[in-house]
Amino acid sequence: MKVAIIGQSLFGADVYRLLQKNGHNIVGVFTVPDINGKPDPLAVAASNDGIPVFKYKRWQVKKEPVPEVLEEYKSIGAELNVLPFCSQFIPMEVINFPKNKSIIYHPSLLPRHRGASAINWTLIQGDKTGGFSIFWADDGLDTGPILLQKKCYVGPNDTVDTLYNRFLYPEGVKAMGEAVQLIVDGKAPVITQPEEGATYDALLKKDTVKIDWNKPAENIHNFIRGCDKVPGAWSVINGQKITFFGSRLWNRMVPRGTEFQVEGCSKPAIVHRNGMVLFGNDGKMVNVSQVQMESGKMIGANKFGKEDTQEDKLELTPEEQKMIKNLKVVWNGILNINIENSTDFFKSGAGSMDVVRLVEEVKQKCNGIKLENEDVYMNTVFEDFVNCVVKRGRGIVDKEEFKFTPVTMHVNNMDVSFPNQLFINNEFVDSSDKAIFKTINPTNESVICNVAKATVEDVNRAVEAAKVAFEEGEWGKMNARDRGAIMYRLADLMEQHQEELATLESVDSGAVYTLALKTHVGMSIATFRYFAGWCDKIQGTTIPINNARPSRNLTYTKREPIGVCGIVVPWNYPLMMLAWKMAACLAAGNTVVLKPAQVTPLTALKFAELSVKAGFPPGVINILPGPGASIGQAMSEHPNIRKIGFTGSTPIGKTIMESCAKVNVKKVSLELGGKSPLIIFNDCDLDKAVRMGCGAVFFNKGENCIAAGRLFVEESIHDEFVRRVVTEIKKMKIGDPLDRSTDHGPQNHRAHLEKLVQYVQIAVKEGATLVYGGKQVERPGLFMTPTVLTDVEDGTHAAVEESFGPIMIISKFQDGDIDDVIQRANNTEFGLASGVFTRDINKAMYIADNIQAGTVFVNTYNKTDVAAPFGGFKQSGFGKDLGEEALNEYLKTKCVTLEYGQ
Repeated sequence: MKVAIIGQSLFGADVYRLLQKNGHNIVGVFTVPDINGKPDPLAVAASNDGIPVFKYKRWQVKKEPVPEVLEEYKSIGAELNVLPFCSQFIPMEVINFPKNKSIIYHPSLLPRHRGASAINWTLIQGDKTGGFSIFWADDGLDTGPILLQKKCYVGPNDTVDTLYNRFLYPEGVKAMGEAVQLIVDGKAPVITQPEEGATYDALLKKDTVKIDWNKPAENIHNFIRGCDKVPGAWSVINGQKITFFGSRLWNRMVPRGTEFQVEGCSKPAIVHRNGMVLFGNDGKMVNVSQVQMESGKMIGANKFGKEDTQEDKLELTPEEQKMIKNLKVVWNGILNINIENSTDFFKSGAGSMDVVRLVEEVKQKCNGIKLENEDVYMNTVFEDFVNCVVKRGRGIVDKEEFKFTPVTMHVNNMDVSFPNQLFINNEFVDSSDKAIFKTINPTNESVICNVAKATVEDVNRAVEAAKVAFEEGEWGKMNARDRGAIMYRLADLMEQHQEELATLESVDSGAVYTLALKTHVGMSIATFRYFAGWCDKIQGTTIPINNARPSRNLTYTKREPIGVCGIVVPWNYPLMMLAWKMAACLAAGNTVVLKPAQVTPLTALKFAELSVKAGFPPGVINILPGPGASIGQAMSEHPNIRKIGFTGSTPIGKTIMESCAKVNVKKVSLELGGKSPLIIFNDCDLDKAVRMGCGAVFFNKGENCIAAGRLFVEESIHDEFVRRVVTEIKKMKIGDPLDRSTDHGPQNHRAHLEKLVQYVQIAVKEGATLVYGGKQVERPGLFMTPTVLTDVEDGTHAAVEESFGPIMIISKFQDGDIDDVIQRANNTEFGLASGVFTRDINKAMYIADNIQAGTVFVNTYNKTDVAAPFGGFKQSGFGKDLGEEALNEYLKTKCVTLEYGQ
């Protein structure tokens, strides 16, 4: 069949190529005159093949065909006119001339959205279904009979560009080929368009697309996206015409930011870190990501109203100067004009498809530099575009500078700085009600600084940020290995700042500096490195199941992240407990809202600062200092938190578990109280038993969840053991934890110190013998003398309750009575850790087999490692930290079964 193609654009060129490929005889191509000397893509494609090309400024004058144009058209002898995209008015003498007449492509489901702005109106009207029509041309406006139609789903955030590029363009080209073949085969339908549902929609121009704010937010969103990128919906802010792009419905909390009054809008716009929020008359919100100033300059909406800080002119390398020459050639090839620094890409005639070409040509001709389409839209002037390309080539990405006002101190012979605000969505912010609390240095009870005190509203905001990061953000899409790389970078930064972190830990929690450096901080670093290595090793399994013969089945499992996880950590190891839980949580791919203990928030906040520098995307890590009664409870009850990891007391753990069960049956792991027994036999290495027994009790001033809560010493060595312990205690230096020679620092906070003194008083009242200590040290600060209590009888307060302090509780057991001491050691509701000292390996293994505790130490104590699972039995909780097992706490297993042929 002899086909004439009348139209223009890349779409027209692709239809031309398809018809050529399908074997049709293209007898002529009719397109528009060159613009600025730049031929239309359809004309270029046809000229390259030697097909006659005709470029008419107009086909008719006052609805009468231009005679010479009509005659020239008739001379080619077309049997069918194909109009892929035609912006000119074609006289009916041309439309009806071929024996098969003319078919036209239109980007809507006719009769809806007749007119030139059909795609825009599909979006403006909020249509859930869109598509295109190929129809037989008549003398009406898009009113001819339908030949074929194709439908597609219209997404809530589709724009003209996305809808066109995803469906209307590629499927439209194929459909034009299909339509021509139906005509050739004599099977083309002729379906009269109904008038029911018909709409004639106006051509959209800049002066007609001012936003009417007296509409619901969804209507405003549809209007903005329907005009994105052309002609661009606009309004007036501060007397300036502002055009809005990148609209999304904002179904989140009202963001914090700077307000600007919008002409005609009942509520001011809010500029925030993710754009600009605008309000409909229903109080709901729309967020836009870019705005265009009246000058034509495009900026991120989050930068609106901020001082335009001029960037220093880039000093270009010789290679970059050569690259700029290449960029000029690329722009010239697209625009067909001389390129100056002030040349504007779009004002010079470029369209959306030219953006795609520009991005691809830059990648091809500029050392593989990758741009996003938005980089072009945001840098339309050549000079700005060059700046953008050079920065991308240097690995520089435009993002808002990470700023906060730190607290600064000179302490421990160094300058330290740290945040003191809440950390939400990679920003340090005040609490919603501006409330603060004081964090106290236990060494002298001085105020270190004020810290923002989170509210339930802040919990909601942090969970929202974490949910968005998991479901929509970069973190949820990131490769596992890349996730591990960020965690490794964080571990490296923690190591670079280890002295500062240890100093903060010492000042805030009372930990001896040398211990903080080695254990509190050192093990935190090791934990992040360990779990960083697990990121790309979280694997499922394939399972042989019975096949559905004669077909086959494949069953496999996937281990997937849970989602938003809440973590609540205690005050005894503020940073290490954070690391133990958070590292596994992040390695599994989750996002986190963490509440540090209110009395020790500083290292968690410093950690948050380092996480941004390591490259964690916004929302992945959120940290909320504040009281457990409100913040911890709000996390437990939050429906969008799917897992709680908690370390703390058993009563609080029970409360958390109850709340989690009531709200959404969220997964829970609990590391709770302990009363860890340490059994010392007379055949042990007594020197080692004394030394490690003291460490088992007094390590970290006894504020240690696995501290030996009760020592059972075989009767024959009891007195000697006690004597040696007292001797060791007297050697211990109690004092300033920043002094490198100090062995024993202050207790964490006053209420705890007073509780310890009372604990000793109760024990003595119930018959225990106070051998040493039992009181506060007579010096400023919260120092408790290391204490030894003997003759502690079963069932007494000291025998069953955890002290969580430097109090050694010793009970005798009869020589050789192994089963009895095991029974006594197990006679507690706790089962976190335990220990045994003996040279008899059989005896040691018998104890290990029969003791009811999650950890058993043999001839050592406090020997935890990042690769070894840690967690308790009974009312010491369930679930594991550390080791491969910890990952299970933050993963869910999905089973997939599929059936396939023989």
